[in-house]
Amino acid sequence: MMYPMIRLLASAAALSALAALLAPAAAAQPDTTLVDLVDAAARRLQVADPIAANKFHTGGPIQDPVREQQVLDAVSAEAVSLNLDPNYVTTAFRDQIDATVAIEYSRLAQWTFDPAAAPAEAPDLASSRGVIDALNREMVTRMADEWAKLHSPACPAELDRAKATVVKERRLDPLYVQGIDFATRNYCR
Repeated sequence: MMYPMIRLLASAAALSALAALLAPAAAAQPDTTLVDLVDAAARRLQVADPIAANKFHTGGPIQDPVREQQVLDAVSAEAVSLNLDPNYVTTAFRDQIDATVAIEYSRLAQWTFDPAAAPAEAPDLASSRGVIDALNREMVTRMADEWAKLHSPACPAELDRAKATVVKERRLDPLYVQGIDFATRNYCR
């Protein structure tokens, strides 16, 4: 009859120990919503791989000034509609575009040296652009949500924590770490 009580006490002790182990981990989690913005920026950067694969197989140019201007015009208009400074938003997206282009050039260089490492097929460029357009809207909305934080003295530290979280969660390689650093370099004002 005593065994059920011992089991109950042992279970309670185990749960208490587990809670104690989990508490420091939970406390160590970054308390920042900039993670969502940085994560959207990382996801947008990751579209560079299928775009580079398309351009590798089709021979298309990496830089597309007409498309880049369309993106900048669209995010600027979105910024105005959300009462954001369009210059801030276009600067952030210019960095995002330049980081994406750099990743595309890096991938093309890798695949030129080792064609066997290149993706076997050319993904559809239109679908990649659709993903980019959706992420652009998400990013501008998140900038609006975090406008005060992006313009606060705490921004650099919060941005660093957000980038560290996204790099870890997405297991970004060194090229993408450089890309996310460059893409977010003008977030804090």
